[in-house]
Amino acid sequence: MTTPDEALARLARDADPAAAPAMAAYHKAPRRYLGLALPGIDACVADWRAALDVPARVALAAGLWDSDVHEARIAAAKLLTQARLGTDDPLVWAEFLRWVPDFDAWAIADQACKAGERRLVAEPRRLDTVEAWIEDPNPWARRAALVATLPWTKLTHPSPGDLAARERVLGWAGRLVADRNWFTQKAIGAWLRSLSLRDPARVAAFLDGPGRDLKSFARKEAARRIA
Repeated sequence: MTTPDEALARLARDADPAAAPAMAAYHKAPRRYLGLALPGIDACVADWRAALDVPARVALAAGLWDSDVHEARIAAAKLLTQARLGTDDPLVWAEFLRWVPDFDAWAIADQACKAGERRLVAEPRRLDTVEAWIEDPNPWARRAALVATLPWTKLTHPSPGDLAARERVLGWAGRLVADRNWFTQKAIGAWLRSLSLRDPARVAAFLDGPGRDLKSFARKEAARRIA
């Protein structure tokens, strides 16, 4: 079994330390950066996924996340991004929930939400948990409530349950309009823009309602694909 220390050594071995300062300046979160681009992370993750069952991947992902190294947290999220997990599903969901309070930068949070959104689609009742995030003091957790629910904007033939979930998240978006954090506003605009490809009328109605108070850049983002 690959240990977190061995995995970190592999990530560092493949990295370019000269690239680390630019990465730190770009992402802005105060943590260690190795200088490893996404293709290098993907190669490591592919090897670990092939060698480890899901419980072992969860254990490795937990250790990588706790290292607080940028590339390690990205790798942790990628390790746990999988559509179907069967009986191991609760293990991955629990580990994802453990990460949410640590969200502090867009790249890591967004990658982690890709793992989380699979678990939400697998069990939509977990939206009850996500709803609490919109009142979280951490703005990155509030933002994650929208990022992790993006799959409901992309359904061409949504079921009645899907439509109910979509309306529920739109209600959250309406409540979050008052949150003036740039990243929250950006997430609302992006969620609405994605939905506009399938249901432009519903997005237009939102913009005529609670969306009237969005910041101008978020409104433009939301309406960008509406004819």
